[in-house]
Amino acid sequence: MNAQSKIDMIKALRLTREGRLVEAMAVLRGARAGAASFDANSEPKQGSAGAGAHAPDRLVDGSLPRITEALKGVLGRMGQLRPAGLFGGSGVARARPTIPPGARFEERGYANEAGSRAYKLYVPSGYDGQALPLVVMLHGCTQSPDDFAAGTRMNDLAEERTFLAAYPAQARSANVSKCWNWFSTGDQQRDRGEPSLIAGITRQIMRDFSVDSGRIFIAGLSAGGAVAAIMGSTYPDLYAGIGVHSGLACGAARDMASAVAAMRDGGPTPAGKSPRNGGSEGAVPTIVFHGDRDTIVNPVNGDQVIAQSKAAGQFRVSVDHGEAQGGIRYTRTVQADESGRSMLEHWVVHGGGHAWFGGNAAGSYTEPRGPDASREMMRFFLDQPAKAATFRTL
Repeated sequence: MNAQSKIDMIKALRLTREGRLVEAMAVLRGARAGAASFDANSEPKQGSAGAGAHAPDRLVDGSLPRITEALKGVLGRMGQLRPAGLFGGSGVARARPTIPPGARFEERGYANEAGSRAYKLYVPSGYDGQALPLVVMLHGCTQSPDDFAAGTRMNDLAEERTFLAAYPAQARSANVSKCWNWFSTGDQQRDRGEPSLIAGITRQIMRDFSVDSGRIFIAGLSAGGAVAAIMGSTYPDLYAGIGVHSGLACGAARDMASAVAAMRDGGPTPAGKSPRNGGSEGAVPTIVFHGDRDTIVNPVNGDQVIAQSKAAGQFRVSVDHGEAQGGIRYTRTVQADESGRSMLEHWVVHGGGHAWFGGNAAGSYTEPRGPDASREMMRFFLDQPAKAATFRTL
């Protein structure tokens, strides 16, 4: 397994904030041999990488200053560790969603050569064997399927509008903060790593339930939002639309240093060109929510998600402004095709931070006063015409 996938980012960020940069570097490197010779929970030992000729700027081919300066920059923006950061947070699951009579919220599992993941599936009471849309929901760091379902209230919408909702769970063995490893190149490719597991979960549900194969969608928060963008880029034949809440574009990072830089300043993906097959495919229907006061993930990343999803498409642009019932204002930019169908929506929530807008306060990392991101995402998804089923089976 990729050594970086087991990094404890909470510890790395804490050590950096305390000025213990050599120890933070050891955590970032997964305490691999040669990175440093000390216990990451203690002060540097005499004669170790913390002193003398083995100064920090000599470690790992000079990469330490670059990574630690990036970490310090992010911490400076954050002020303190905040909830739902892509590299961890302090939240805990506080609620379990309620299940109405006749509905089910089942725990299931999937495994392939890349590993295994548990997931939960909400089956609404209105399901009677008919083909239903499916939305796959990817939680943020430290969250769980139960917590994410409660916070987003997506199960309530699934009951109301009769669709299936799946919640893959990141394993702590894959990332100690339960973050999806969006920044690892091995987890950004079709039929490899975590994308293969998430696609496998999607296909397993298609085999076990009646699913409308042209109306499968994927959405996520923070690290989960970044992976939703990856899934839209690597499996455009499987997913008919993506929702990215406070996340980043596919390919925004390739390692830890570039991940921190992308969170701080945005990623390198050029506007108007998607990584999907060299950018040769058309636009992927995409809806983005991002707070303009997000100190964890720079809001410019939302612009980059839209630019990547747009590819070479040409659309009519309209902008409207509004205020949610909770009093938070927003700007919505819609890019529509010739028929007037919304292909890209970008919601910028003014004064909003790094949390799911319009969510339930019983779940973690939510901002109940904002526009209802879950309802707007499902409105956007279900307004899309059914996608031709061209996906490849495993």
